[in-house]
Amino acid sequence: MDVLIIGGSVFLGWFFAREAIDRGHSLTLFNRGRSGPGTRGAKNLRGDREDPLDLDALAAEGPWDAVIDTSGFQPRTVGQSARALSGRAGTYLFVSSVHAYADWPAGPVDEQSARHPCPPDAAVDEVSGNVLKAGCERAVEKYFEGDTCVLNPGLITGPRETPGRLLWWLERMARGGEVVAPGRAGQPVQLIDARDVAAFGLDLLERGVAGRHVVTGPNDTTTFGELLDLCARVTGAGAQPVWVAEDFLVDQGVEPWTEMPFWALEKPATAGAWAASPAKAVAAGLRCRPPARTVADTWEWLRERGPSQTPYRQGDAVLGIDPVKERGVLHAWRAEAGD
Repeated sequence: MDVLIIGGSVFLGWFFAREAIDRGHSLTLFNRGRSGPGTRGAKNLRGDREDPLDLDALAAEGPWDAVIDTSGFQPRTVGQSARALSGRAGTYLFVSSVHAYADWPAGPVDEQSARHPCPPDAAVDEVSGNVLKAGCERAVEKYFEGDTCVLNPGLITGPRETPGRLLWWLERMARGGEVVAPGRAGQPVQLIDARDVAAFGLDLLERGVAGRHVVTGPNDTTTFGELLDLCARVTGAGAQPVWVAEDFLVDQGVEPWTEMPFWALEKPATAGAWAASPAKAVAAGLRCRPPARTVADTWEWLRERGPSQTPYRQGDAVLGIDPVKERGVLHAWRAEAGD
């Protein structure tokens, strides 16, 4: 196939590019070139998807069998790309998120779940947050004349991860000592390796399969406790997770999901955080590598890269609890337990 990737230099887009090249496809990458050098084995085109002239120049480089969009976050911008590439590609694969579904994370979702009511021409200053992904999907469906394929991944991890949730846990375990572990060790978690998302997306394109797929790991694969144990084991620093009740952590002012990555409160508003159904994707051939493989490979990559020089972030929030605050929480928890 002749494949165009909008993006392709960071995390998931990077793995889509590598997978396409490894499979022998002819690959074109279109991005601003700010996140890394050009990709060897691909045709690298520089441009800004928000610039109509750059999009016109991109369209003139086609046609392609498929376009893969891993960098769409604003419906109006995605719509411009879909318009420009209509008639220049056979299929438009858009990487969205489970955030597009109105019921997530409060309840289970699948491909039939209702999406947020975000229009396809919305701009970031008109609609905010996770709602935007639903509008991006509608922009592709409305403005691209051809087959459309939408992937709704859950929480993506693996080497090169952004924003760095798994990376933070690995670096924290590598420092050793007692580690605050939030909530319940038995809480199921659904993680999916970026390499598995990329492989599945290209499988669909090669087979000409359109439509929508929720792409996440099964919720019976691993638990939060098993995940943290894996992180402690591969880092080899003797870290000891100390499981602290979530009510106590809330009272201590610890923020779920940001200060404690992967921690979703056991309450109605987040009861379905780990309950997205990948059944359709699995039936279509999605294969997920074991979490132990993802953790080990991510640690190997992290050791080669070295510790991050800046905090990991999710939007404006810094990921991970401050060490001083963590020690204070552990001290208060010991006092609560009478130790």
